[in-house]
This record gives sequence, structure tokens and C-alpha cells, in this order.
Amino acid sequence: MPLTKRQREILDFLEDYITSHRYAPSIEEIRQHFHLGSLATVHKHLKFLEKKKAIKRQPHQSRSIELLPTDEFSFTRVAEVQLLGTIAAGQPIEAIEVPETLSIPEEMLGRGTTYVLKVRGDSMIDEQIRDGDFVIVEERSHAEDGETVVALLHGEEATLKKFYWEGSKVRLQPANPDLQPIVVDAEDVRIQGIVIGLLRKY
Repeated sequence: MPLTKRQREILDFLEDYITSHRYAPSIEEIRQHFHLGSLATVHKHLKFLEKKKAIKRQPHQSRSIELLPTDEFSFTRVAEVQLLGTIAAGQPIEAIEVPETLSIPEEMLGRGTTYVLKVRGDSMIDEQIRDGDFVIVEERSHAEDGETVVALLHGEEATLKKFYWEGSKVRLQPANPDLQPIVVDAEDVRIQGIVIGLLRKY
């Protein structure tokens, strides 16, 4: 199971502390180092590290944290990317920017600027993009036929669809047989990015 960014930071701190002192830090020392609000928060992080087999603890003993060999757990380096709001996978809606970030595995980053949008609607359900999912988008101003794009219509409405050229027009095709495609003049569509990944919370 991969570690989150915070879990990786705590694990690095434990490793550095144990290497320097020859014994583990106390729960309070961990709390103070990371400026956490309560000891319960520290216990929660340590519990997850135990579950992911990164550390081992002896119950009811202080400074009892032991590091497990690194090959006993997997670690995925993560990157913080902007969550820029909600994108329609049904009828177009305005994308609203919100000051939030999400952590994603580094290998899911695009070559250029990468951001995340939360999906609303079910027009892309046949592409396994569901309502409530998060799509990872690489910022790009052009698209190839068949790519799933974030498209801005008439300069103000953003939608999530598959992209196809039709002469001087563009067809934005839903992946849902119950819905009709959007066909507009190419000059009325601006590609904002290409979907390169998907995140889903269960």
C-alpha cells in the first residue's frame, strides 16, 4: 500500500531520529516536530504506518517504534496538484476555481502543468469516468481525435467529452448512448487540457 506525503514525512523523521539517537522519538516529540494539534493525530498516522507495515510498535511501551525493512512496504512518491473545481460530464457548466490541492502519485503527472477536476454527471460512464471521480488533466491547447478533453465552449462553459474533428466543426462526444454529442464551430471551442488519469474514492 502506498504512503501519503505526510506518512512519508513522518517515516523519514522516525528514521533520522532513530539513526541519531539510537532510540525512537516519543509521541509528543513527533507532535511537536510536525506542529500537530493533538497526540491523537500522531497515533492515527502511526496506526496507518503500522497497517502499511512500515513500522512496528510494542503496545503500552514508550519509544517502542521500530522501522521495518523498506522492501516490506511500497511507497509511491506524491505531488501536490491544484484542484480547480468541478467539470461537467453531462451538460456544460462553468468550472469554478477553488483554493485546494490533491496529492497524486508522481508517475501520474503530465509532461506539462497538471491539475485535477472533480467530475459531475455520467455522460462519460462508458469510459469508466463516474460522477464524483477526479480526473487528472495535463494542460494542453490541442487534441487528437478520440482523446478525452476539458473543452471550454463559447469562452465560458467547460465540459468533459471525447474530441473529434468534423471538417470545420468539432464534435464533443459523450461516452453514454443516452446522450447526444455537442457539435460546434471549431472557433467556439478552446481545449484546456487532456485527461491523463483518474482518481476514485471508495
